Amino acid sequence: MLRLLPSKGLKDGTPSLSESEVKLKAYFAGIDVGSTMTKAVILDKGIIASVIGPTGPEQRRLANKVMEEALNRATLSFQSITYIVSTGYGRINVPFADKQFTEITCHAKGIRTLFPKARTIIDIGGQDIKAIRMDATGKIIDFVMNDKCAAGSGRFIEVIADAVGVPLDKVGDLSLQSKNPAKISNICTIWAQQEVAASLAQGVPISDLLAGVHHSLADRICRLVNRLRVEEEIIVTGGGAENKGLLKALSDQLGHEIRVPENPLITGALGAALLGKEIVEKAKENHTPLKTKERILEEIKIL
Repeated sequence: MLRLLPSKGLKDGTPSLSESEVKLKAYFAGIDVGSTMTKAVILDKGIIASVIGPTGPEQRRLANKVMEEALNRATLSFQSITYIVSTGYGRINVPFADKQFTEITCHAKGIRTLFPKARTIIDIGGQDIKAIRMDATGKIIDFVMNDKCAAGSGRFIEVIADAVGVPLDKVGDLSLQSKNPAKISNICTIWAQQEVAASLAQGVPISDLLAGVHHSLADRICRLVNRLRVEEEIIVTGGGAENKGLLKALSDQLGHEIRVPENPLITGALGAALLGKEIVEKAKENHTPLKTKERILEEIKIL
């Protein structure tokens, strides 16, 4: 199911523009094809439409669907989009994108725009973790990634939530009710799942088990992040940023306050759209030709 996000600054998310204004206005789109979710953002001076959908096995087709939904949300035609940038691990599978950037570059751009003082970004995705450090000007100094094992990602929480029979969106709040967090000794997702099942059979409260799982995941994230020199402000993005239990565990273990964007899943797509806007503005300033793809929105052919 695709998820529509409310548009900032608009009462109903639908821009009210005359036909002449639309022709004069420039619009920019960012598509972030992640391992589990695909996101699209359309902006002019601000975000006017955002859409999120599950990537799934046919991730090369979903880019078209989220783009169509975003265009419908913004009441725009595909031809009205000035420039499109794709990002994420599936960025090369967006056939209508004019340019591609890495997710590191796009997340840094999106977060720095939302949080001008941001120095450390932690992106907790469904299959990987990324940590980025920036200097005072917003330049990326260093980054680290852990994409080799689901135990260090949001997938770890999903597996455990399924094991204890708790909806994923309830896991964070329930873990905060814990009085005595359980110690989860296994770092492998499969073995941790069995450990949790055994503890559950022994009568350990679900809230304590979930708190223990959050502490275990936060410990692995912190070990990765501490390979950088962590500085405030610290911003957490991705699906993990919607989990209050994980956020508390992270804040406690890092010893710093952490901040979360209003819509933490779309920061990469936002950064992509902003980079596209910069490309167009630079081309206008330098009076250089702007290379774009033909605006045809159709499913990519999968052989």
